[in-house]
Amino acid sequence: MKLKQIPRTPFGPVSLIWGLLNRVPLVSRVILPRPGRINEVNIPDGSCAEIDAVAESISAILQGENCVIPIELADFSSCSDFQQKILRAQYQVPRGRVTAYRELAERAGIKNGARAAGTALASNPFPLIIPCHRTIRADGFPGEYQGGRAMKKALLEMEGIRFDPSGRAVR
Repeated sequence: MKLKQIPRTPFGPVSLIWGLLNRVPLVSRVILPRPGRINEVNIPDGSCAEIDAVAESISAILQGENCVIPIELADFSSCSDFQQKILRAQYQVPRGRVTAYRELAERAGIKNGARAAGTALASNPFPLIIPCHRTIRADGFPGEYQGGRAMKKALLEMEGIRFDPSGRAVR
């Protein structure tokens, strides 16, 4: 495993943990900054052209640009089959749109799976590659996010999602 750091983003430093699988570079984890948490990773630094491109895309996303990172660059080996279904369904939610956890579970072919979908997204190893910030609570409030609530709301606003005065997403 190697570490690629993106030191300067509007939200703080982001880290990519990556490795080679059959000589193909794959991202194992994206670590977002979060207020009150220090991201210390004891892994040697390293990069390659593919990982540099992912880092540049993540940096652009955090600046509000429209970038899609190929899902094929994510290493799903640490994800259960269920989590993979949820993450792959989440990947299909386009920029500028939101979905609710229940809708996401149904899209993944899982009935009555809203809570389980939320749990799967809470441990999404690939935030921003798989844009889990685009899933909100059924009541329209953004809910939790690995980078914190403020980051989730800011990302959604950059994508054109509006919020009413109470803080609910306008769908």
